[in-house]
Amino acid sequence: MWTQIATHIGKATGKTFEINQRRSVSGGCINQGYAVSGDTGTYFVKLNKADKVQMFEAEALGLKQMLETDTILVPKAICVGTALEYAYIVLEWLDLGSDNNTQAWEAMGCQLAAMHRWHPKATTVPLPLQISAPPNSRLEGGDSRRFGWDLNNTIGSTPQINTWTSDWVEFFAQYRLGYQFQLARRRGGQFPLQERLLAAVPKILNHQPQPSLVHGDLWGGNAAITKSREPVIFDPAAYIGDREVDIAMTELFGGFPAAFYRGYNEVWALEEGYKQRKTLYNLYHILNHFNLFGGGYGSQANRMIEEILG
Repeated sequence: MWTQIATHIGKATGKTFEINQRRSVSGGCINQGYAVSGDTGTYFVKLNKADKVQMFEAEALGLKQMLETDTILVPKAICVGTALEYAYIVLEWLDLGSDNNTQAWEAMGCQLAAMHRWHPKATTVPLPLQISAPPNSRLEGGDSRRFGWDLNNTIGSTPQINTWTSDWVEFFAQYRLGYQFQLARRRGGQFPLQERLLAAVPKILNHQPQPSLVHGDLWGGNAAITKSREPVIFDPAAYIGDREVDIAMTELFGGFPAAFYRGYNEVWALEEGYKQRKTLYNLYHILNHFNLFGGGYGSQANRMIEEILG
């Protein structure tokens, strides 16, 4: 398997690559991660079951589109494939350093805001790594007022539905909350106020957001500072959505440093009512955690629903 991956790296980079050293590193709670090194460099390899290859293809596309904005550092996707019973994605290796650099976190906020402001220059986006787009699919942002993405992807290992939709309220109610509630019911979740919540979504999300390219899974584990003090984000669940979903998630598990929010608001200040929308947006992730891990996330989701409904 590793020989096949090394050969693929060589073909993708145009430089013969042989693995001289391989060590296990964190790949998150979903994938296995490895650092592989040879004479021509070091790469980060994530592994999962072979049937998860589309998950890695979508991740590669998300990274490519984020990289095309020329706003914030993300690792380059080198190649995606399958070998034996495994799917793999090979990424550029980035040396991560201390995360307590105030200037770097402020720069991350500024750069994320710039990414959220970015508009695609072309209506049809070339897909990397031999990924095929669905017929007639287009990445559209800005004034197009369309929300979704060219591919379905995953949030953790949960499918994330990205059907293009002209209305943000409809998109978030149906393809984010509604879908997670469906999965939660199959898992035995009980959410007595679910229908009241979904009925309240149009009133809560009445701010007409500009479509933005969002990271989609921006918690502390997916953001870092490199040893050269450059902010970097990775492991996206990208789509075109309301930029506030990213900012909301940064606050979900402890929050980013204050410098991050200062930098973001300097470039593109959050709109009035964000604090009320934040809890609704983060409910999506708590429902997903219930679907992935069970436990007390169901109770947390119900508490959030009660808070939203007041």
